[in-house]
This record gives sequence, structure tokens and C-alpha cells, in this order.
Amino acid sequence: MTAFFSVTTECQILIGIFNGFSWIRCEGKGSFLNSPLLKEFGAVRMDAGESCLVVDLEACTGMDSTFMGTLAGIASRLSAIGAGGLHIAGADARNRRSLEDLGLDFLMEIDPADAVWLADIETIRVDLRPPQPIASQSPVQRTQLVLDAHRVLSETNEKNASSFSTVVHLLEAELTEKLALAPKSARD
Repeated sequence: MTAFFSVTTECQILIGIFNGFSWIRCEGKGSFLNSPLLKEFGAVRMDAGESCLVVDLEACTGMDSTFMGTLAGIASRLSAIGAGGLHIAGADARNRRSLEDLGLDFLMEIDPADAVWLADIETIRVDLRPPQPIASQSPVQRTQLVLDAHRVLSETNEKNASSFSTVVHLLEAELTEKLALAPKSARD
């Protein structure tokens, strides 16, 4: 395995790079706190030519909208480049329902029966490792990430657009305010 990332959160993130796919395991709550790691690891792997990313939710106790929006953003990017897509492994009934309620099951495959990794799932989970730390984000970058995640959710369907419109507007206003107050170096 190579290229590790990490973030201190209420949740442990474990990762692995395998032949034909990369794996991210969320142990605890998937939230805005670990969404930067999810987004960065996904981007690094896609930039390296990875066509299939697997997010393992077997030990995930729940997901907030930022985490799900980050998943949707990764799935959309993989779909746009015609890649293998985003797979969700081990989703319990609650996490599956959360993804389905937002219509995200149309962007990603939840527990696909024909996945190349399915026969080796227990071996994969044993081989996962904590990632290396990533740089902490500025308040501007954190707000931008949360805004981007909610924009992706809003673009998924009309119900989400209605549900998240207030959140998106508030985040846009917050980002504008933070940009106005931030030194130039924090805006990048």
C-alpha cells in the first residue's frame, strides 16, 4: 500500500490500495470532520487512474449530509470520467436508507453482488491501515467543502434541492463573509 492520509476525528478512517480498486473504511460516524480525508483520498486515487473506489460502512454508525454529499461528489466524478464507480460495502439498514432517502443509490452501487472485491472482503479489511495525516483546513476551506457537498446533494434531485436550499444559501453567505475577513493566504 502507498499514499496514506489521516484526520483526527470521532471516527477512525482506514484505507487500502488494492489491485483494481481503493478502499476507505469508516469506523464510527461519517461526518464533516472526516469528509476532507474522504474527498482528498478519493481525488488522489482518481488522479492516479483508479476507476473503482469502495467505501466500507460496515462499522459506520451514521452519516451526516456533508459526508453523504462528499460520497455523491466522488461518485459523480467517477461517473463523469466513465470509471468503474463508487461502491458501498457493508451498509446496514440505517445507512442504506440514508443514502436511498437522498437518491444517492442511483449514483453509487450499494453492496453490489458482482463486485470484484466481494470474495476477499474479510482479507481486505484486515489489510487496511490508518492513513498519514493531511494538512488541516482553514475555516474558508472547511466551509467550501461543506458547501460543495450540499451543492452536490442539491443537484441530485428536486427533493434535495428543496431540502438543502436554505443550508446552501447560509453556507454561501458564510463563505462570502469568511472570504472577506480572511487574509489572502487563507483564501486559496
